[in-house]
Amino acid sequence: MSEYQKIIKDGMWVNNVAFVQLLGLCPLLAVTNTVVNAIGLGLATTLTLVATNIIVSMIRNVVRPEIRIPVFVLIIASVVTAIELAMNAWFHELYKILGIFIPLIVTNCSIIARAESFASRNSVGHSFVDGLFMGLGFTVVLILLGAMREGLGFGTLLSQAHLMFGETARGLTIVLFDDYKGFLLAILPPGAFIGLGLLIALKNIIDKRMAARRPTPVPITEVSESLA
Repeated sequence: MSEYQKIIKDGMWVNNVAFVQLLGLCPLLAVTNTVVNAIGLGLATTLTLVATNIIVSMIRNVVRPEIRIPVFVLIIASVVTAIELAMNAWFHELYKILGIFIPLIVTNCSIIARAESFASRNSVGHSFVDGLFMGLGFTVVLILLGAMREGLGFGTLLSQAHLMFGETARGLTIVLFDDYKGFLLAILPPGAFIGLGLLIALKNIIDKRMAARRPTPVPITEVSESLA
């Protein structure tokens, strides 16, 4: 497995920010009541991770170790501010729905963690791939949780898609249940905790089954004894 393949696998599955590291839970649980909200926040977080990782990697040999954390936070805050202004300009309605959780990306522990543990020690290329797939792994969890909560809570999928994709996307809304009364628990914070717990449990089951299918290595002593 190449270095890039390992980084991709870590970001999407092995070291997933939400499933394994359990970072960024505040926006994860608060915003994922619909798929569109999840996509919006996921893409903003991914863009922040990518831009931050690239910048930190480029300046890693210039910044003194004593001030690296304040510098990283300043970089993250600058990137998030630019993304916030862009969303306010081009996706204003979605920006109003996501509200405070866009500027709160600055406090997302996963971003400062990747800047400190990976980007500050690796090349720009590796840092770009790490930021991209860490962000995509986080976005996938957001979308899965958003789909579960929207489907159970409202009986729809991709409701209000026009907020992100324009007026032509109004027809993308999928109605799962006609005359559905809704399930309030699914769209409340306790429903988010339950949904995330179920997704983590599913990942653990898949990991155990994959581990069980791997061939067990034969100890060297047993091989030498059989040859003797």
